[in-house]
Amino acid sequence: MRKILVVDVGGSHVKALATGQKRWVKFASGPGMGPGRMVKELTNAVKGWDYDAVSLGYPGPVVHGRPLADPGHLGAGWVGFDFRVAFGKPVKIVNDAAMQALGNYRGGRMLFLGLGTGLGSAAIVDKVLEPMELAHLPYKKGRSFEDYVGMAGLERLGKKRWREHVAQVVGLLKNAFQAEDVVLGGGNARLLKKTPPGVRLADNARAFEGGCRLWEKAYGGPDA
Repeated sequence: MRKILVVDVGGSHVKALATGQKRWVKFASGPGMGPGRMVKELTNAVKGWDYDAVSLGYPGPVVHGRPLADPGHLGAGWVGFDFRVAFGKPVKIVNDAAMQALGNYRGGRMLFLGLGTGLGSAAIVDKVLEPMELAHLPYKKGRSFEDYVGMAGLERLGKKRWREHVAQVVGLLKNAFQAEDVVLGGGNARLLKKTPPGVRLADNARAFEGGCRLWEKAYGGPDA
């Protein structure tokens, strides 16, 4: 069984937890943080930890295990950066919403929606993970889903109308993907007074389990 270091890269903080450790370590990120600095600070923060591989939740689109664009709230240089060389370990990279989704998966057809700065999204069908970018699809009045249920929508509409649009968007996407289970995560999910029928709130602490599952054979990883 591999020992995994799970890293959750965010626009304001980077968090990490490894197999056998009890507490996440956390340090500030921000617009000045590129991948080299992140790896250096992370390596110092987890000094003495024993791990064989790294799972990295990335705040942006990831295709074939590689970042497709630099994150909007971090520095440049993430696209094309060789994380395997930097860490000296095998590395798997997925969108941060996909890692949260995998950690909260219970089986069947699940749709995960992350309510945060934007709108994260991922689907899992019979243990097959499919990261998605639904945020910028058109929704209403020339605006996207993200414009209504992301942070900008919350600030523009206020909590009451924002909650109404969250319910509408969740219903639309649940039907479109024929999801048996819908999970809402992200920092703003806590602002919901209630969840729509067939919808549950994510346990954000399960990102670690999602990172570990990336290496399990059942979820397409190399380990039995």
